[in-house]
Amino acid sequence: MDDDTEKELISNNNESEAALQKKHLSMLDRLSKRQQSRPTNSTEPSTESTSSFLTRFSQLKSSIESHLSESQSISSDPSQLKPHFDKISESISDLEKLVAQSSYFLPSYDVRSSLKTVSDLKRNLENLSSELIPKKKFSFKNKASKKERDSVIPESKPESKPSIVSVRDSVQSSFVVRDSPGFRNKTGEVLIGEFSESEVGEFTISDLDSCEVRIIGCVRALFIHRLKNCRVYVGPVTGSILIEEVEGCVFVIASHQIRIHHAKGSDFYLRVRSRPIVEDCNGVRFAPYCLSYRGIEEHLRGAGLDAETGNWANVDDFRWLRAVQSPNWSIMPENERVGIVDISKSESMEEI
Repeated sequence: MDDDTEKELISNNNESEAALQKKHLSMLDRLSKRQQSRPTNSTEPSTESTSSFLTRFSQLKSSIESHLSESQSISSDPSQLKPHFDKISESISDLEKLVAQSSYFLPSYDVRSSLKTVSDLKRNLENLSSELIPKKKFSFKNKASKKERDSVIPESKPESKPSIVSVRDSVQSSFVVRDSPGFRNKTGEVLIGEFSESEVGEFTISDLDSCEVRIIGCVRALFIHRLKNCRVYVGPVTGSILIEEVEGCVFVIASHQIRIHHAKGSDFYLRVRSRPIVEDCNGVRFAPYCLSYRGIEEHLRGAGLDAETGNWANVDDFRWLRAVQSPNWSIMPENERVGIVDISKSESMEEI
C-alpha cells in the first residue's frame, strides 16, 4: 500500500469517527432536551415505569381496603363514620388521580384494569355507606328539597332568552348529594359555574337537553351523563373526566385523563395529558382545546395542563382492536373547527 492510499484511508476513518461522534452528541442533546421539556409535577410517580406505578397503586389499594374493612368495627359510633368515609373517598380520589397522571406511559390493559379497581372501590364504599349510614331517601322532606341540590333559582326570563343559572364559590354548600355540586335536569338554559377562588372537588353535569354549560376555574373530577344537543365549556380538570351517553354535543375540555362512553355525533376539543379513551362511540370528532377566559393560563399552569401534548389526536378506541384506524372517531377538518371561544362574558358567548 503506497503512502497516498494509506493517508486517504486514515483521513476517511477520521471523518467517519467524527461523523459518528457528532451524531452521538446530537442524539444526547435531543434526549436531554426532551427530558427537560417534560412537565414536572411533584405528585407524579418519580419513575415513569409500569412496575413503579403498579407498586404504588398496590400500596394505596391495600391501604384503602384496610380502611374499608375497619368500617364495621367503628359503626357503633355513628359520629365517626362520616369522617371515616370521607377520608376513604379522598384516598380513592388520590388513587384515581395517580392513574390519570400515569396513563400516558401505561399500557392500555393496565389503564383499564386500574380504572376497574378504582370503580370497584367506589362501589364498595358506597355500599358500606348505605348500609351503615342509612339515608332518608324515601321521606317526603327529601323529595321537597330535591330542587335545592341543583342550583340557585334561575332568574325570570322573557320567552326569547334562555335563563342563566349560576353556581359560585359562595353557594357550593347548597349541593347536598354526595357533597358534589353540579347541574342536573335542565332544558334550554345557560348554566354557569365559576370557581375562581379554589379548586372544586367533584362536579356533576347530568340530564341536560339543549343547554350551554360554562365552568370557569379548576375542578378535580368531572362527571358528565346523559346530555343531548348541549355545549359544554370547561376550564382545567386536575384529575379525570368521565363522559357517558351524550348525543349531538360539543365539548371543550382539558384534563389529565378523559374517558368517553356511548357518545354519538359529538365534537370534542381537548387538551389532555394521556390518550383519550373512547368506548361504544360513533361519529365523534376531535380537535385541539380552544377555550379562553380571564385567568385561564394561570389555571392551566396550576393544573399541569399549560403544555399542548397533541394527545387530542391520539385516541384509543377500546372497542376497536384492529391495527387500522377506528371508524368510530376522526380528526375534525380545520375548516370546520370553531375559533377560540371566550366564556368570560356572563350574558353571551363570544368567539374571537
